[in-house]
Amino acid sequence: MANLSVLFVKEKVINQSEKLQKLRAKAQKLVKRGLDQHVKLAVTGLSKSGKTAFITSFIHHLTQPKSKLPFFSLQQQERFIAGKLVGQDDLSVASFDYGNALNQLQLGKWPASTNRLNTLRLNIKYKPNSGLRAHLTDVSTLTIDIFDYPGEWLLDLTMLDESFLAWNNRQFALLKEQPRAAHSETFINKLSQFDWAQEVDFDQLKQFAHEYRDLLLIFKNQCQLTQLQPGRLIMPGELEDAPITHFFPIPEIDEQTLLSAPENSYLATLKTRYEQYKKDVVKTFYSNFFGGFDRQIILVDLLGALDKGRDALVEQSDVLKSLLKHFDYGKNNFLSRLFSPKIDKILFAANKVDHLSVEHHKDLALLLNNLVLDAQNELNYQGVMVETMAMSSVKATKQVQVKESGEILNCIYGKSIESEQLLTYLPAQPPMRLLPPEQWPKNGFNFPSFYPMLNAQHQLEHVRLDHVIEYLIGDKVL
Repeated sequence: MANLSVLFVKEKVINQSEKLQKLRAKAQKLVKRGLDQHVKLAVTGLSKSGKTAFITSFIHHLTQPKSKLPFFSLQQQERFIAGKLVGQDDLSVASFDYGNALNQLQLGKWPASTNRLNTLRLNIKYKPNSGLRAHLTDVSTLTIDIFDYPGEWLLDLTMLDESFLAWNNRQFALLKEQPRAAHSETFINKLSQFDWAQEVDFDQLKQFAHEYRDLLLIFKNQCQLTQLQPGRLIMPGELEDAPITHFFPIPEIDEQTLLSAPENSYLATLKTRYEQYKKDVVKTFYSNFFGGFDRQIILVDLLGALDKGRDALVEQSDVLKSLLKHFDYGKNNFLSRLFSPKIDKILFAANKVDHLSVEHHKDLALLLNNLVLDAQNELNYQGVMVETMAMSSVKATKQVQVKESGEILNCIYGKSIESEQLLTYLPAQPPMRLLPPEQWPKNGFNFPSFYPMLNAQHQLEHVRLDHVIEYLIGDKVL
């Protein structure tokens, strides 16, 4: 009995010790938030906008002692001590594979696109020079949690506001519009001849879903389009070929047709899966990971959209505007930082600006600013700081001058992905606003893609990444 009593006491002491440790850790988090020592950064953007390369470059330049970040105040004022990757809090989320992504870039290759939710934690040690921190300590640490996820998942947020009926009719109408119509005619004809009120055959339903997925991949890879739903059908993550992703739009229906559909019909099954997908996939993901962000960068591949034509650019602009209303924006104060953090700074960044001659960098920034102007006004009204910028997280070209017929031309030089050859190229000037159809160039725009380029010291270079870092975290390291 005495031994049992001792064991009971020991177990009770251990449980109390564990509770105290949890309370202490929670208190430390609250103190850090109260002193602005913890930032949750959402790296968002549409597919192929360069999120993986951006995160890799962001970490690399903040963990290398001799990185060139002249416009980052910590380096400018010689207060930067060091940056280091540390263990993340949430062990249920996959870690961003920084080592492999950096290795790929250093080999002159672009790392693979994001295909799942990733996170990592970066600590920056620095010398504070103002505020309460400067009075309390000589060295302070800013913790940055970075969240990365496929752009396709981001697009699903707009489904939260749509019924199955509205979503279905809108998506099917899109299939009949160019440039989608050029690829979807066979699929549309097949859907139009099918009886959707008949009893569902789940193997047939799965086959339709796979055909629709193949179309979405064409729209993404060949047409550079962005309204691709459901996102998990083409970038499934842990939901690879799960039945919850097997739904698709069918020829336009009305409410009466939907209500009268038999419970075991194709139509009723599609509606059920759509609603379940919204609830169990989209809403759950949104609730778990979007609620606590403090800062957000939205990466945009404008050059890719320009290359594919006006329709692709218009669609990209529309998607960006519709997405913004689904984030929790509002100015942070002391209490909101502790208990209900909201995004109080947003940066729209047009990536791959090094693919242009330097004198046209400002044109790309102006185009992006023009596309998000309406959303920017609304966000400013809510007290959110908004900025647009043209940058390259990883340079892929260098600026060269070519003399032709007595004229000096500002060109770019790099290894073309399409030809696998070194190329000297004179890029077109991008428009500074969305041009009306009649003003769009007859032959469109052509912006080749290039492999990453290292400098003479075999190091990664960037264009204005230091401006980006200063905007996102500069006010946190005063």
